Parts: sequence; C-alpha cells; structure tokens
Amino acid sequence: MIVIHHNPDCGTSRNVLKIIRDAGYTPTVIEYLDTGWTKPQLLSLFAAADLTPRSALRVSKSPAAELGLLDESVSDEALLEAMIKHPVLVNRPLVVSPLGVRLCRPSEAVLDLLEHWPSGPYFKEDGEQILDAAGKQIP
Repeated sequence: MIVIHHNPDCGTSRNVLKIIRDAGYTPTVIEYLDTGWTKPQLLSLFAAADLTPRSALRVSKSPAAELGLLDESVSDEALLEAMIKHPVLVNRPLVVSPLGVRLCRPSEAVLDLLEHWPSGPYFKEDGEQILDAAGKQIP
C-alpha cells in the first residue's frame, strides 16, 4: 500500500501523485490541509523519513516566518505544535510505501519508493523529462 500526504495545489505533490498512479498504483491520498496532523503521526513519519521537525518545515509559501519559526532557537516541540495548528507548515508530499517513507522533493524522489515505474519517456507537468524512452531515470 502506498500513502501520499498530498496538497492538490502543489505542483510537486501533483507530480508525485501522477507518477504513483502512472506506475500502476492506487494510493491512499490524504489531503492533510483538510485532515490536519496529530503529533504521533508527525513523529512517526519524521522518524521513518529521517527528518526532524526543522528539516520538514515548509518555509516558503507558509506562515513560518510570520509565526517566528525560522529562528534556530525554536524547539522541535514548538515546531510540532505549530505544524499541528497550521498543517501547511509541513513540507510535502510525504509518501509512505513498503520501501520506506520519504519527503518527495523533487518529485522524482518518489521513484525510490516504487517497485514499478511508469513507462518512459516520462515527463512532469512542467515538461521536464525524468524517464527516458527505455524507462531509465534521467540524471
């Protein structure tokens, strides 16, 4: 089973979801801006993805600066509480698969979590090619 914590307004998140589906998977899609986060959920995802709250903090197009969260002295606990209150503060998309958990930025990072890839050539929505005609990843 594959789970994607998804924001449909994010191009990277849309690309990741499309890659997963085009590879033949039917993922569970969690629109986390609607569902929100729990502390145990975030702690579990971050631990599995080898992330800290600081490294998972979305700093662009989020209220992180306005909330004073960019200062390095802000504790992980304070970051987690802010992420629970403001789900947009968690960088996306986070993908869970039998092969692991990962923050999939850039979107082609999701390939590491898939046993099967889409057929090539394969392009992201902005036209960037990520798989050649033979289905091999383009460096």
